[in-house]
Amino acid sequence: MPLRRRTFLEFGASATLAVALHSCATSSNNATTPDSSTASATGGEDPGKISIGFWPVAAGLPLFLGVERGYFKEAGLDVEAVQFASAQQVAEGIIAGRLQGSGNGTASGALGLAEIASPGLFKILAANPSNVELKLEQFIVAKDSPFESIADLMGKRVASGPGAQNKVIAEAVLKANGIEGVEIQQLEIRQHVAALEAGQIDAAYTLEPTGTVGDMNGITRILENGVVSTYILGDPQAPWFGGSATLSTQFIEAYPEAAKIYAEAYRRSIEDIRTDPDSTRQYLVGYTAIEGDLVDRVPLVGYTLFDEFTPQDIDYFQAFFDFMTESEVFSRQVEVEPLIYRPA
Repeated sequence: MPLRRRTFLEFGASATLAVALHSCATSSNNATTPDSSTASATGGEDPGKISIGFWPVAAGLPLFLGVERGYFKEAGLDVEAVQFASAQQVAEGIIAGRLQGSGNGTASGALGLAEIASPGLFKILAANPSNVELKLEQFIVAKDSPFESIADLMGKRVASGPGAQNKVIAEAVLKANGIEGVEIQQLEIRQHVAALEAGQIDAAYTLEPTGTVGDMNGITRILENGVVSTYILGDPQAPWFGGSATLSTQFIEAYPEAAKIYAEAYRRSIEDIRTDPDSTRQYLVGYTAIEGDLVDRVPLVGYTLFDEFTPQDIDYFQAFFDFMTESEVFSRQVEVEPLIYRPA
C-alpha cells in the first residue's frame, strides 16, 4: 500500500460546551479566501477552507475517503479533516464556529447535546447505523479473561469511550444484564486495548476498530457486538444511528450551493464504500488505530444519507434520542426529523 501523507490536524483537549457557547458569540465562520476555481465550482460562493471534525473510529471512513481520493477537491471544495480526542470536542468546535461540520462516527448523542446548547446548530447529512451484523459498538475483554457474557462483569472494572453517550450506554447495557452501581471509567478508545492488556480494567465498552485491533494482536476478544440494538432498542437487528455526519446550519445558510456540492461529494464516498468496500478500507490507515494487514479485517457499518431515511429509520433514531432524554443526559427532548438536511 503506498504511503500517503496525513491530511488531518490533531487537537488535544478543548473547553466545555458552555465555554464553546461563549466562544460562539465572538467567533465567525473559519473561512479563508478561495481561489477562482473554487468560487466557480460553487456558483460564485466563497466557502474557503471547510474544516470537518472527526473522532478516530472506523465509521468515519466516508470523510477520510473523500479527502484522500480527492472527491471534495474535484468538486471545487477545500476540505480538511480535523481529528479530536472525543466526539464532544467535535461538537464544541461546531458551536464555537471553528468547524463547519462533523464526519460520520461523531456521536449522535454529543451532537444532540450541542443542539440543546445551541438550537438550530447543524443538519445531518448522513448517519451510520450499526447492529449485531453491522458491527461498530461492542464490549471487549482481555483474551484470557474468564468472562463469557456481559452478565459476568458484576463488580468488575469497566471503561467506556469519553463523553456522556458512551458512559450512559455502558451503564444501560450493564443494567440490562443485571449489573448496577458500576463506576464507568472514561478512556480514549485508543487506550482500551492497552488498559486491558495491563490489567487496569476488566472490560470496555468500545467502538471499532478497537475490537478488531485487540483481537488481531491477540490481546483482547469481543464479548458481544451490537449491544445498543440488543439492549437499548430491543432488537439485535434494529439500526442504531450512533454517529452522524453534519454541516453547521451557519455554513448551509451562508453557502447553500457549496453545501449541496459537499453533500454530493460525501455521497460519492459512501457509494464507493457500498460498491467496493475492499478498496476503500485502506483509507482507515492514518485516521484510526488500524494499520497494515489489520485493515482487511475491520467490519464496516452502514450509512444512511439524508434523502434515504425511512419513517422506520427516523423512529429508531428518535428512540435512541428519547433514551438519552430518559437517562437525563439530554435536558429536554430533541426531535430527530427536523435535524435531517433538506437542500434548499
